[in-house]
Amino acid sequence: MQSLVKKLTNLLLQIDAAFLRLKIIEKQEEISELNKQLSSSELWNDPVNAQAKNRQFSALSGAIEPWVTLRFQVVDMIELMQLGDDSLLTEFGEQVSALEKEFNKLRKDLLFNGEYDNHDAILRLSAGVGGTDAQDWTEMLERMYLRWAVKSNMKAEIIERSVAEEAGIKSSVIEISGLNAYGRLRSEHGVHRLVRLSPFNSDNLRQTSFALVEVLPQIDTPEEAKIDDKDLKIDVYRSGGKGGQSVNTTDSAVRITHIPTGIVVAIQNERSQLQNRETAMKILRSKLVQLQLEQRATDITKLQAGESANWGSQIRNYVLHPYTIVKDTRTKHETQNVQGVLDGDIDEFSEAYLESLQSI
Repeated sequence: MQSLVKKLTNLLLQIDAAFLRLKIIEKQEEISELNKQLSSSELWNDPVNAQAKNRQFSALSGAIEPWVTLRFQVVDMIELMQLGDDSLLTEFGEQVSALEKEFNKLRKDLLFNGEYDNHDAILRLSAGVGGTDAQDWTEMLERMYLRWAVKSNMKAEIIERSVAEEAGIKSSVIEISGLNAYGRLRSEHGVHRLVRLSPFNSDNLRQTSFALVEVLPQIDTPEEAKIDDKDLKIDVYRSGGKGGQSVNTTDSAVRITHIPTGIVVAIQNERSQLQNRETAMKILRSKLVQLQLEQRATDITKLQAGESANWGSQIRNYVLHPYTIVKDTRTKHETQNVQGVLDGDIDEFSEAYLESLQSI
């Protein structure tokens, strides 16, 4: 019995260490404050802000509840075992094994220690060099992330999409919501390279094509990324996409330029100019925060001009011919199950990337 108690005591020490790293006490205080705000009727006069805080409350609660429950169960089990009923030794041993298994499952949360890892994510996919093949490749990546979202119990919504003339897409913007969405996806930020036999030329030649994937932490509230109005240039124009007569005959599309960095965000999917402006501002805030992370700037006013995730060297290669392999250029993690990856099985790449950051 004493050996089981010792094992649980060591497990409790590991859990307490995880509490410190995950800042669970601070998050409990944050949850308490958010709960007070959500109980105020005045907050709901601003539905967008209220919904953002409600999502933040749900995300924080979902992140810490399993840890709090596990700690309570371990403490309770230690107290019970110290009563010394040896007739329950086998049952206690099974329960200790179950608690250890739960800890090993939860310890992956320790990888999500970035400032915005618990935020929702915005993906921006853009076709690069490779013509029609690149546009088709961009659509393949879009499908990959949408399938990943389904498998990961995430909510995914396409908020902007530009279809190419012959095949594929020129660009796509996807909102992905769920526990640690940004933390789980930030490994995807960069250029993705595909090598295959092209289905778009008569000679079926080997073709290399590129797509840019930008992964941004979703910043819903202006307080998280304060932008000076004088730094913005806002243009409205007539939407040219689908959506019905009212979209095509009103100046509902919005293009916002952040003058200091040159970042441009254009949205035309919604019928309302106000909705398009709110969506564009949310994406702009998210892009500026991502750029701030990359440049290690203390605040947005210190950002240098330049795009996030530029067209430099690729972060991952997907080879379909003459052999099959997916290999990450940063972690060297690889798999020959290319079809599985393209069907959304990308967690192994995410975990390898996050683990590589722990040693930095």
